[in-house]
Amino acid sequence: MANAKGYAAQNDTSGLAPISFDRREPRPDDISIEIDYCGVCHTDIHFVQNDWGVTEYPVVPGHEIIGRVTAVGNDVKRFKEGDIVGVGCMVDSCRSCSACQSGLEQYCLEGMTATYNGEDRHDGTITFGGYSDNVVVSERFVVKVPEKLDPSTAAPILCAGITTYSPLRHYGVKAGDKVGVIGMGGLGHMGVKFAKALGAEVTIFTRSESKVSEAKKQGADHVVVSTDDSQMESAAESFDFMLDTVPVQHDLNPYLNCLKFDGTHIIVGLLEPVDPALEAGNLVFKRRVLAGSLIGGMPETQEVLDFCAEHDISCDVEMLDMKNINEAYERMKKGDVKYRFVIDMKSLKNS
Repeated sequence: MANAKGYAAQNDTSGLAPISFDRREPRPDDISIEIDYCGVCHTDIHFVQNDWGVTEYPVVPGHEIIGRVTAVGNDVKRFKEGDIVGVGCMVDSCRSCSACQSGLEQYCLEGMTATYNGEDRHDGTITFGGYSDNVVVSERFVVKVPEKLDPSTAAPILCAGITTYSPLRHYGVKAGDKVGVIGMGGLGHMGVKFAKALGAEVTIFTRSESKVSEAKKQGADHVVVSTDDSQMESAAESFDFMLDTVPVQHDLNPYLNCLKFDGTHIIVGLLEPVDPALEAGNLVFKRRVLAGSLIGGMPETQEVLDFCAEHDISCDVEMLDMKNINEAYERMKKGDVKYRFVIDMKSLKNS
């Protein structure tokens, strides 16, 4: 008999619907978790629709998981039954390469095992994610949720949060730096909060005049409407860092021009080819850096949760009934969410 229930897509046009399936038997280093909340990431939509051509169906999305420990294996040391814990975008790696040994499992030289649509390194089965009532995960890939954090708003920190926190920390953003955040969605609003907490002066770049007041509510010191040529000219050569959260193709050249010499433009949203092409002179003549960043490793994922607790940072969320997930996807495509959906799994357990 299946020991889990959730929502899955059966093909690229089916949408999500209820499914019953088997979770694997726990191993000695595993933790069994009853899921309370799961964030909804735009990546989930890409996998459901097979936008990247790699989806294995059925796919159960969800990699922003918050829940309660229900059982631990004999080798587990850091967790006990009843702990509130989180699981992010990965559930395994080779654990022995230079990246893994450095706590950078997301850059595992053999490839990390994704929380869903990944291949289990032990038995070859496809992993199923957090749009479900329970999950089994190795202790190494589980983090402790601080008591000060509201579990219902903590889930997106495990993806949207760590995706923006990690590059800011890696590139050394500090008090007095000028940081531009491109895009005002789930990633962008978290980037503003982290950069501000690190002491930076933060400017939001948005294409929409209507988002100016909202950007300032989120804590931005300034707002630049990127479709306004005069505003972009005024921002030229002003910034130490640009955090680019836009997930679709867009022209990077105007934003590169906003960097000082030795400035760094960090891509965290775009996974497609850069189009239009870069003007290399924008980099060469000012010794600018164009960089990319994924999520964080497990030590840094714990760090970002602790940082959020210390600085009273949470994601702005809209709670979601599991049965409304397909409608939520359509709203996300239109940008109609401020700024992250989180599924209340009571709605699944009680269905």
